[in-house]
Amino acid sequence: MTTHNKINLRQTLATDLNSLFQFQLDKEGQYLAAFMPENCDDEEAYLAKHTRFLKDPTITSRTILVDNAIAGSIAKFVMYGDAEITYWIDKKFWGQGVASAALTAFLDIETTRPLFGRVAFDNYGSQRVLEKYGFIKIGTDKGFATARQAEIEEFIYRLD
Repeated sequence: MTTHNKINLRQTLATDLNSLFQFQLDKEGQYLAAFMPENCDDEEAYLAKHTRFLKDPTITSRTILVDNAIAGSIAKFVMYGDAEITYWIDKKFWGQGVASAALTAFLDIETTRPLFGRVAFDNYGSQRVLEKYGFIKIGTDKGFATARQAEIEEFIYRLD
């Protein structure tokens, strides 16, 4: 377990997945994340997919705890040969430094570099978090954002 102030990270357990599923149902969170699975409200599909992820050795998955309560998740996965970071914070913890503290702790245990992050063009909070920890904006891409039902721009960040 990695600790940073009141934020703890621990290996994600199958028993965490129900809470993590509930967090990602938040419509404002979905809008900010933008690039959601088509069936993001299908709990059975979510649990099956993420249970498989827990067994994948290429994925580093941690549950974020604040005072021992599940506050979100953070993970490294590989997409198209690149290591990417993703995180989701329960809305009730937004604006409290949880994402920043979790990223700090996660970067101590996940040493893969380069590490990429992709953020919707208007998700200023996540952009600030990545930039604060040394991620540099290296480009943009466009894709269909299912949560917005539109093609949008996303910024691509890299940490060396």
